[in-house]
Amino acid sequence: MKPIQHFNPLFVSLQKELTAVIREFGSSGTVLENGKRNVIKIFPLGVINANVKSFKIPKFYNKIVYRYFRKSKAKRSFEYANILMQNGIGTPQPIAYFENYDTVGLHDSYYVSEHLQADLTYRELVETDYPDTENILRQFTAFSFQLHEKGIEFLDHSPGNTLIKKNEEGKYDFFLVDLNRMKFHKQMSFETRMKNLSRLTPKKEMVMIMSDAYAKLYSRPYVEVFDKMWGYTSQFQERYFRKRRLKKRFIFWKK
Repeated sequence: MKPIQHFNPLFVSLQKELTAVIREFGSSGTVLENGKRNVIKIFPLGVINANVKSFKIPKFYNKIVYRYFRKSKAKRSFEYANILMQNGIGTPQPIAYFENYDTVGLHDSYYVSEHLQADLTYRELVETDYPDTENILRQFTAFSFQLHEKGIEFLDHSPGNTLIKKNEEGKYDFFLVDLNRMKFHKQMSFETRMKNLSRLTPKKEMVMIMSDAYAKLYSRPYVEVFDKMWGYTSQFQERYFRKRRLKKRFIFWKK
């Protein structure tokens, strides 16, 4: 099996340790997430903890696609993390990515970043009565606005993919994770901006706060921003619950 490795220059000295982590990924490390598609584990690495994401082994067709036509999810995650950092957008420090190829194409791949101990994710704002929610929402909206101003369309801008930490000044810092799907624009249209915020919450009161904050930053009327943001949010929620209903029906008839 042919391996490909690429390291952040800041972590080249840890190449031997990182290679051992990938080799022993299946039998060591602390599981953070064990999903159907990907597995995330935490490994001690010197004075830091490494967050290692193992991507699902692709099916036959995609093995070929990732070998010849498209960058692997691990490589994209690493490259996009560096682009975010160059633009002053928060994300855990990228460390390395690893790819293993067999005779057909890509076999397995891993993205390694510094593990960030967050205070909460955006999801907790949606699902709990978290204190200081309105303040966090307004600061998060400013963070998203800066992302849009820099032409960065984070395609997985959803509740679990923003980590939030309270800083020493009492304000909040935001860090994007799950980075392998992004688009980059010279300028982002109003429609694209609003659609990019449509997957974050089904709660109308949260959208109202975000719309107010975004309208002030974007110099657009609140009503215009809210109508568009809530319209796209409603469309997304409708599609989401329709898929869930169809899935339940399929499982029922399968039984």
